[in-house]
Amino acid sequence: MPPIDQITAFVSAHPVGTAIISVIALVLLVLTFFALRALIRLFRRWAAGRPTEDILTIVAASIATGVSAQGMWRFSGDVLGFDGPLRLLLFAFIEVAVITSAVRARRNMRENYSAGIDGIAVWVFTSLSAVLSSMDARSVAEAVFRLAAPLVAAWLWERGMAIERVRITGRGRINWRLTPERVLVRVGLAEASDRTASEVDAHRRLTRVALAAKRVRALREAGASDRKLRAAMARLDKAMDQAVEYTGLAVDEKRQEALLSQIGALYNTSALIDLAPPVPWAPEPEQAPAAAALPAAAIAELIDDEEEDVAAEPAPVVDTAQRAAQLRTARQYWDQQIARKYVPRAADIAQEVGIPLLVAKEWRALWKLEPQAYALIEAAYREHGIVDTGTFPAIEVPERERVLVVNGSAAGAAAHDS
Repeated sequence: MPPIDQITAFVSAHPVGTAIISVIALVLLVLTFFALRALIRLFRRWAAGRPTEDILTIVAASIATGVSAQGMWRFSGDVLGFDGPLRLLLFAFIEVAVITSAVRARRNMRENYSAGIDGIAVWVFTSLSAVLSSMDARSVAEAVFRLAAPLVAAWLWERGMAIERVRITGRGRINWRLTPERVLVRVGLAEASDRTASEVDAHRRLTRVALAAKRVRALREAGASDRKLRAAMARLDKAMDQAVEYTGLAVDEKRQEALLSQIGALYNTSALIDLAPPVPWAPEPEQAPAAAALPAAAIAELIDDEEEDVAAEPAPVVDTAQRAAQLRTARQYWDQQIARKYVPRAADIAQEVGIPLLVAKEWRALWKLEPQAYALIEAAYREHGIVDTGTFPAIEVPERERVLVVNGSAAGAAAHDS
């Protein structure tokens, strides 16, 4: 009898039972619908902030774990003889241990940045489950499949942990010394930096010029024969010709500076043996107490005796636009010199801009009171008595005529500036 006829006969013979079964089935369908909707909402909420690869990793690992659990179900029934509720309760204890260890390892990763012993336990339990499942296989192919399924799940978990480790710590676990990139750089087929091919070629050509120049100089200092000198000069000329042709050395100032820097380093290699670098573990020397702040009256003494001989000429009458242009030029020169820790003299400003000395003194009198210039003048005052400080040469004279030469203006101009 077809199934539809059986159903019809059952309904005709048991109408009350059919009604009860229909109501129960309808209730179960409604409950199943709401349960599935709740699960879908939970899954969407869980997957909202996760990358797609993490979701796929968990799904694939769950499938592989299910395959492993099915193998343990057969093993517990065929080998261990479990049946009924006992089999249902005990067949998947290893898979539960694997999931527990994986959760603990992930928590250790977030708290201690390492999976710890739980990460090792995941691989141990997974291997144990794979071996036990394969022992009840009916063929070699089934045994290989049951061995592979748990290992696939463990590998996907390990890769997910590695991605999370990099996301949390910003670095991988180890840095391999032998990688394809390192091999290609070692044999010269790849570039370690982000320089372009033209930059690499220009650097190599400039290096050839510098090395050739060093070779010629070494032969000349060693008193080599004319034949060797001519051969070395020929190589230097050839390298220089190629550098000028392919690197733009004749017109590129940066390339010229790079070549001079290489030559300077190569020519002074012997100076390295005479260096006396500081000892990193030596105690720091005691610093001398800071000198007192420069009094206001002493600033007037910071004058330049060279300007006393400069004849003051009357300021010509210029229009507003020309005066503004001169002021901008003078201010730009002043800022450049202050950045070099050098306080320009009024004569320097006048000579640089092409303005009368009196005008330069007026502008300097205002600018020297700014914090940076004031600090430089005060530092020069504190260093008075040192023969040469490098930036502010100080000259000691008798007490009555004590004058500190500090890029300043004349004594009369100092009074005028104040």
